[in-house]
Amino acid sequence: MIAIIDYGIGNLASVRNAFLAQNARVTITSDPKVISGASGIVLPGVGAFGKGMSNLVGRGLVEPIKESVAAGKPFLGICLGLQFLFTESCEGGQFAGLDLIPGTVERLQVDLKVPHIGWNQIEIEQECPELDGVPNGSFFYFVHSYHVVPEDKTAIATKTDYGVDFVSAIKRDSIFACQFHPERSGNLGLHVIRNFVALAEAR
Repeated sequence: MIAIIDYGIGNLASVRNAFLAQNARVTITSDPKVISGASGIVLPGVGAFGKGMSNLVGRGLVEPIKESVAAGKPFLGICLGLQFLFTESCEGGQFAGLDLIPGTVERLQVDLKVPHIGWNQIEIEQECPELDGVPNGSFFYFVHSYHVVPEDKTAIATKTDYGVDFVSAIKRDSIFACQFHPERSGNLGLHVIRNFVALAEAR
């Protein structure tokens, strides 16, 4: 079973449907016991960093997430779910994140429209199983105003050009997290999800 974490914000139905399309066994849950028993963890999200972290803390979800990562379970973070992994965010103030990936979340400083909305290309920086079969230069769908800045550049899986290069996905141990929305990115997005499902089923 793959657990999609419900912390009160985010389009959970579209993420679940994308997993169901890959014949995955998934559940949407905010139950720490269900999360602890899952073979894979998905942390999706849209909205404000501070509110989202407050909800994760308030629902007692921080420790199950950290324990799952420490146990080496496949973990997929999507959009805000990527940003939560970092040490802190400057969105609307200073807010502490999960600190699973040292680094910060910063506003896009570009001479282009922000938020960055629409299709854009990824440049693959490191090979990882979640991107197996995804060609370099593939297009994925983005909706965001902030981006992650990891301290350790070896964690960068992909970059994307939007006036400046920003990190669009990271890979560290069992964690893969992306700024783009695979559930909204057509066949290639579903391919990423299928790769993740295979990793979870292999545990």
